[in-house]
Amino acid sequence: MTWPRSDPYTIQSSSTMNLAPRMASYVILISLSVVWFLSNMSFAKAQEYFPPAESQGGWRTLADPDELRKLAGVDPEKLAELKEWLLTSDSRNFAAVVIRNGYVVLEVERGNSAKTDDRRVASVSKAVCATVLAIASEQSQQGLTPHRMKFEDPAFDFLPWAKPLSDPRKADITVKQLLNHTSGICPEAVGAKNDGSWEYVLGLSGDPKTSNLAFDPGTACGYSSHALCHASLVCETVTGKPYDQVAIESLFKPIGCEHWWFQFYDGGETIGRHPSHGLGMPARGLARIAYCMLRQGRWENKQVIPSWFVEQTALATHEVKGQEMRFKRNAQSFSHGWELPALVNNTVGEIPNDARYKPGSGGQLIAFVPSLDLVIARQTGSSGPWEYEEYVRRACAAVLRR
Repeated sequence: MTWPRSDPYTIQSSSTMNLAPRMASYVILISLSVVWFLSNMSFAKAQEYFPPAESQGGWRTLADPDELRKLAGVDPEKLAELKEWLLTSDSRNFAAVVIRNGYVVLEVERGNSAKTDDRRVASVSKAVCATVLAIASEQSQQGLTPHRMKFEDPAFDFLPWAKPLSDPRKADITVKQLLNHTSGICPEAVGAKNDGSWEYVLGLSGDPKTSNLAFDPGTACGYSSHALCHASLVCETVTGKPYDQVAIESLFKPIGCEHWWFQFYDGGETIGRHPSHGLGMPARGLARIAYCMLRQGRWENKQVIPSWFVEQTALATHEVKGQEMRFKRNAQSFSHGWELPALVNNTVGEIPNDARYKPGSGGQLIAFVPSLDLVIARQTGSSGPWEYEEYVRRACAAVLRR
């Protein structure tokens, strides 16, 4: 039957007549899609893995070449090459671990135990401190702490021990500037020692290197251990608890860490003794922190690290361009305590842009790469330079590309 083309109402009737079976088909397709989606969500949830504590069995591991390829999606030959490189890259004792799809696919130990050896991890502790401070900030926004704090807040509002300020510009420093090395507080480039009394660290000892800012806050990038020491005290004021207690209760225990220690600084009668951000932890413990970041801050059914923090660490958290003062690295590679290896001496594509890491003196490292479902860690307890980005590059190269 042919409908007159000049009769729009008749044409509408034709469309209406065909609409019912067509709509029925759409409903069936949508229903099937929803079922497929929910089934896959359930499968993904069932497949999601979080390792029990080491005392309860620890990480699942793979060693068989076929299983490494099939379950973890890694190249056994490149893992073997990475192991050889780790053993010859320096002469330090160390423990290193590479985790892909939740499986330990490589673990190399020389003198140090990846499970129990909690030697000092140097500047890796900066990423840990920033992560703990993010947890404290999130708790404060939920009204769970004595004081509310956001990373954009003035840091010295939470540092009563530093009053009176040794430099009036300190009043302009934000919390996040303590974490991304743009505060101006005693950059390591000025040659001041990293450790000392709290009076020295807070600029109250009379030493101009710690008393005076090296630059106006937010105008340059100067790698600063002292700034992270300030951050540990900010955490104490916000939560009403010492930094180490917050880290243990809010991060370490919820994700199954079992071995750690913290560095403390002494102060005079007014300031007293407090933990700094420095700590020691085994390689597998560091891997747990990175794995929690990899899982958007979740551990099993709990949001341990706020997801906003994980997201923000994917980019620089400041506007400073050019080079950092000490290491002469791209200033844009510094985020909230964590750093961006793809912006550091990287051949395009070898290290994915979403990778985050934190190197520490002595060949120590914590890293995660969301796009590769990859976690990397190394602990030595030592000091000195090392090829940090090469470790990340080689670990990424071991992942099989589809």
